[in-house]
Formats: sequence, structure tokens, C-alpha cells
Amino acid sequence: MSTLTMQNPVFVIYMIAAALMVLKVMGQGWVTVYRMLKVGSGWASAEDLRPGLINRNPNPSQLEINDYVDRSRRIHRNDLENIPAFLAMGLLFVIAGPSTLLAGVLMYGFVAARLLHTLAYTTQQSHEVRATLYTVGSLAVIAMAVYVLWVALGH
Repeated sequence: MSTLTMQNPVFVIYMIAAALMVLKVMGQGWVTVYRMLKVGSGWASAEDLRPGLINRNPNPSQLEINDYVDRSRRIHRNDLENIPAFLAMGLLFVIAGPSTLLAGVLMYGFVAARLLHTLAYTTQQSHEVRATLYTVGSLAVIAMAVYVLWVALGH
């Protein structure tokens, strides 16, 4: 069986998990834009105050931090700090040839942790809740990295 084909169930797990995470990180950017437009505030840069179709009546107060918008930005930034490592390590993990069970637990565990982290951040849960979910996702990627090293150094 070839490693990077649909006949490899581990690769299929990676494909699903990776696609979900790419949709997640791209979607979060759109959520931020939606929130900015909804409240008419939380713009990021001075040039955003130029009049246009979206912002017909710019006001310097639009550049002030708006927690509703900034919370979405923080979620997005957190995704950008975590999901790329998963995407890279997940592919190497597939090549290393783990069992389907291990791949499912680690990859879907990461996806679940990221989605729950976003829910926790959106609903303003405590830092301890968010940190726990971050830790679960982080440990999944670390476990994949250790597995890859173990296999690579064993050859």
C-alpha cells in the first residue's frame, strides 16, 4: 500500500483533519471581518479609516480595540500558532506509518481540542479551560513528533 493514497486509512484521517483545520483557520479570518463590520469598530490599521463602500463614515474611534473583534483576532492568532505545526507534523506522521487507531486518536484529538479551544475562547471561559484544551492539542502534535523521530532514528 502506498502511504499517500486514499487506500491508506491513516492518510485519509490526515486529509480529513487537515481539511477541517484549514477551513477553521480560514474561517476564523472571516469571523473577524464579520465582527468588525457588525460593530463598525476594531479596525486594524490607519488606512482602514479611508472612506469607501464598506466604511462610508470613518471615525478615528474605529481604530480603538474592540473586545468583540479582538477576541476573534486572538483566536485566529492562536490557530496560526498551532495549526501549521499540526499540518506539517501530521504529514510526516502519516509517512512514519502509525496505526489507524493511534492516528485517529492524535489527529482527531487535535481537531477536537482546537474546536473546543475556540468555543472556550468565544464563550469567555477561564484561562485554565483554554490552557487545558491547548495542552491537549499540543500534546497530540508532540506525540506525533516523538513518533516520527522514533521511526526516523530507528532506520
